[in-house]
Amino acid sequence: MNIASHLATSRPRAWLFRLVLFSLVWWLLTDGATASWPVAVPVILIATLLSVRLMPALSWSVPGMLLFVPYFLWHSMRGGVDVARRAMHPQLPISPVLFDYRFRLPPGLPRVFMANIVSLLPGTLSVEIDSEILRVHVLDEAGDTRQELALLENRLAAIFGLTLSFVDSEGQH
Repeated sequence: MNIASHLATSRPRAWLFRLVLFSLVWWLLTDGATASWPVAVPVILIATLLSVRLMPALSWSVPGMLLFVPYFLWHSMRGGVDVARRAMHPQLPISPVLFDYRFRLPPGLPRVFMANIVSLLPGTLSVEIDSEILRVHVLDEAGDTRQELALLENRLAAIFGLTLSFVDSEGQH
């Protein structure tokens, strides 16, 4: 497929968003130096073309993203405080365990995004993504981590405009 036909079949909003994003990144990295734009223009166009070819456009929700930001900030802070508290506690109150969490999100960016965010939840770390499963290391098996992961997955689904199936307290669909 040549560039012209790829442009014609791709979503123009995805092209425009990425073009603006890469231009902004270039501008920030060069402190707005206008002398760099003769190099910037071809680099930004190539980066845009490659990004659209390698990662097709996804639908995402601005309200879903705006609702996710406070959740993300709160849980990141809570996770850091929890790990610090456990590390400083004289008895080191941990009961680590590995468990598998079955994804409800579709393959691709939504799952990768979740795997990265999981590591910011209190006492959790993504270990491996295996087709339909996310393997998670938890510092305290007594916690309600499966329910927290299901809530996280619901929030991420809202960002990507997805509807997920119901999950019971054991993480079963």
